[in-house]
Parts: sequence; C-alpha cells; structure tokens
Amino acid sequence: MDDTQTEEKAWKSTFSSDGTVYAASLFWQPLLNEDKPLPEVKEAAENIMEGADLYVTRKGKSAQFGLAASSQGFTKGLPSAAIALISGLGNVTSFLGVFKVDTGWWYICYRNDVILSDGDTLFINERDAKNQFISMLAVPDWDAIYAPAEWAIEDTKSTELGPLLNRGLQVKLDKIDASNDTIMLAVIVVCFAIILWFAYSTLKDLFFSAPSAPVIAPIEQAEQAELPPEPKPWEDLNNPVDVMRNCYDGVQKVVQILTPGWVLGPITCAPNSGIVTSWTREHGRLTWIHQALDVSGVPFTSRVLSRDGNEIIVTTPIDKSKTFNSPPEYTEDELIDTINDINQALDLQQFNSQISLNPISWVSPRGTKYQLLEFTITSNNDPLEWIDLLMKFSGLSIKSIIYNIHSNDAKWTYKGEIYEL
Repeated sequence: MDDTQTEEKAWKSTFSSDGTVYAASLFWQPLLNEDKPLPEVKEAAENIMEGADLYVTRKGKSAQFGLAASSQGFTKGLPSAAIALISGLGNVTSFLGVFKVDTGWWYICYRNDVILSDGDTLFINERDAKNQFISMLAVPDWDAIYAPAEWAIEDTKSTELGPLLNRGLQVKLDKIDASNDTIMLAVIVVCFAIILWFAYSTLKDLFFSAPSAPVIAPIEQAEQAELPPEPKPWEDLNNPVDVMRNCYDGVQKVVQILTPGWVLGPITCAPNSGIVTSWTREHGRLTWIHQALDVSGVPFTSRVLSRDGNEIIVTTPIDKSKTFNSPPEYTEDELIDTINDINQALDLQQFNSQISLNPISWVSPRGTKYQLLEFTITSNNDPLEWIDLLMKFSGLSIKSIIYNIHSNDAKWTYKGEIYEL
C-alpha cells in the first residue's frame, strides 16, 4: 500500500514479528460447522463483508472464522496474528491487550473464548488504539490485560509479543473461492500472449522496415508533487453534545432490561464503538436473560456468553455523532486554571463531582506533535447536566462515558481530552 492509502485508513492489515509477517484486522464471526466452513464463510462474504475473498478458521469450543479482502493488503498464506496469540497464551479465556508493533498499535479483545467482531484491529494511530482499549477496561473479570509500559495503566502487563506469537499456531489465510486462481491463470496466459505478439511486431519492424530519423525530446525536470496540508485533528471531532445525548439515551434503554437473578454490570459507551455491558448470574436460568434481551427492543450487535453460562456480554450501537471543526482556544495553564475554578464552583453548589487532569501529547503520522489535557470526571450528575459546562471548551473530545448503577457516590465517569494552543 502506498503512503496516501495508509494515511486515509485508520488501520493496517499486517505487521512483522521476528521475521514473520502476520495478518491482523480480520473481521471475526462465529462458525457452526468446523468440518465444512465454506458455506458459512461465503454467505458472510456476500452479505456482511462485501469484497472479502480470504478467510481463516479458528477451531475449538467457540469456533470462528475471520474474513479479509486482498484489496485491503491481505494475501493468501499470511498467518493470523489473533490465532497465534490466543494459542500461544494457552488456557487464557478472556484477555484484553494493545501491543506496539512495527506498523502501529495492535488491539486484541478476546472474551469468553471468542474474538469480538472488532476485537482484532491494527490501528495506525496510538490514540485510536488507546481509546478503544480504555472503552473495554470497565468490563470486569479479565484473566490478563496487556498494554505498552509507557501508558502506565494500573494492573496491566507489558509483555514481548514475539515469543507469544512464536509458540502459537500458524494458521494461514486461504482463498474463499478456488475459481479465483483459475481466473488469475487465464489473465496471466492472456498477458503472456500479448507480450509475445508485441515482441514479434517489434522485431518485425526493427529488421524489415526502413530506419527513421530519431526524435530527441527535450529532457524536462520532473517536479515533485507536494503533499496536501495535513488535516488538524480538531477539524473532525465528534460533537460532544451528540456523544453525551446518544450515550445517555443508550444507557437508559439498557438499564430498563430487568431480569430476576441477573445483575447488570458497568455500562461503557464510546462514540465509535457503541455501548458494552454485561449481566452476571446470581440465581435463576440462562433462558431468562436471553428472553429479556429478545423482548427488550434493543438492537444488539453481539452477545458473548461465558463458558459456564453465568455471564453474558453484549454490545449495542448508538446513533452516529456529527463531526465539526473545534480548534483549541486555551493554553495548558489557562485550561487547568479554568477547570479548577469550575470544579470549586461545583463544590459550592454541592454538585458532588471529582475532576482529575493529566497533560499528554501525541504525534501525527507526519510527525506533528500536539499537546492535550486529558480529563476524568466522576459525578452523580448525568450527561445532560454536564453538556453546558463541557461545551465551554473548544477542542474537546469525549472518549468514553461509564455508568455504574450500583455505585452510591459517583454513578457516572466521563473521560476525554481537550486540545491546547
């Protein structure tokens, strides 16, 4: 892939580790028939991921297949990074991780023996990987959590990826339709015939035609094409008002799903991945929670059940937020002073909130460094009450909103960042 393509994409398809090129960013789906996977694979390639022409299967108690498209940089014979890591870790049934690799940051989410449909993504930008990672941290009971050491996130491991992949299974991508090889062979034959005809015509003209005077064209200096200006990250931010309203509406729909004997866990909402939550069984039956979800009227993009049937994790979409240009207006010191003043005013109003701030920076694909102020707010006040306060800041982005129905002190947690001058 050329540079213009990779800058336009938010993800990449391959990375290298210890001399082996691995395929990442596959689209994973459940597999019912391990012995004859192609009917399910072809149906998904036609109806779910149009253009997919490669696949790989992961066997086991929760069998799956991953789809890929050669038009996106994948090739037949590349081993799946996700399968290699899962098998390399052994008996771990639920883990969350981000690994720094040569082409970006690889995000992997494996829950109850299932790779989530968006749980295998090789992000180009570190911020995208970190945001996706943080949005899943609120889900409880991970066997292991991996993150780069420089992120300094509590209770995470920083582990070398290479040895884990090396001891795992090397299951390789294969063509979905073998007829593609026949078509390719036909194209090669036709091209070869054209080359032979062209060579014959050239030799004929060379030896049997009268020579003509050579034409000498002037040599022009090739001008190097200038790259277009790099877009500023705040030129395409999700509108915080939309994010907060959409997350609030989504949370309200989920909390109305009541099932005897099943306890609702924390609800995490992120603008690009929707809502993730879980129910844990204290007593009762599995059919009760399934029935409650079926009749709720809430659309679920995935349901992942634990092997013992005592936990179910679901994801549900939220409305898409509008994007807008919101350039920064404050320096770091001005932001900190303003936010601290607002926090003190909220204390006087008994708003019952806590705000923590953390200056960070990130570097764009072209090397431009941006300064941001990362914030975390814990509060009993819902998103609709925070809209007016947070919209005072231009360059603000909401990364995730977490609602914990069982918390007495602060049911809501808001995480985001503000660009600085």
